[in-house]
Amino acid sequence: MDNSVLSDLKLGYKSNSGSEYYFTEVGVYRKSNHWGRAANCRWRLLVNSEYKNQTEIIGFARWTDFYSNNETDKLFYIEINEEKNEVHFNHKNNPNYTNQVLRNASETAKRIKEIKEVLQNTSWAKYLVFDDFEEIRRKMLSELSNTNESFVNLRKILKDGKK
Repeated sequence: MDNSVLSDLKLGYKSNSGSEYYFTEVGVYRKSNHWGRAANCRWRLLVNSEYKNQTEIIGFARWTDFYSNNETDKLFYIEINEEKNEVHFNHKNNPNYTNQVLRNASETAKRIKEIKEVLQNTSWAKYLVFDDFEEIRRKMLSELSNTNESFVNLRKILKDGKK
């Protein structure tokens, strides 16, 4: 979106970090150079993979697109795209939710960090005995996203060949 969409709108709020919010009857525009977590909101941009923070972008969200959010309730589930080497979280009110494991915000952030380690590195598999790295990687990713078993315990289980 370019700046012209904001030309007839009045600035409703400017955050300490410089994000600008323009409120309408159907939703809110946000002009910012940082995305992801904003106060107690988590904004997700649907853009190409070339987007980098510090690039100013204007986003729009309908009021109906906002889901409840807090730090303690188990509201989030994880989706992994192995082909693209990506992991994302979604809210349980997302229409694509199909009874995946739910976690609170900090548990989700921690698990995403662990999943990224498995997606992007091989060092996590050191000391594991396996014939097919991709198979053991898929097992680990599946367990990380579908259980609450700790990363350390999952490695131990895989090392001992129990899964």
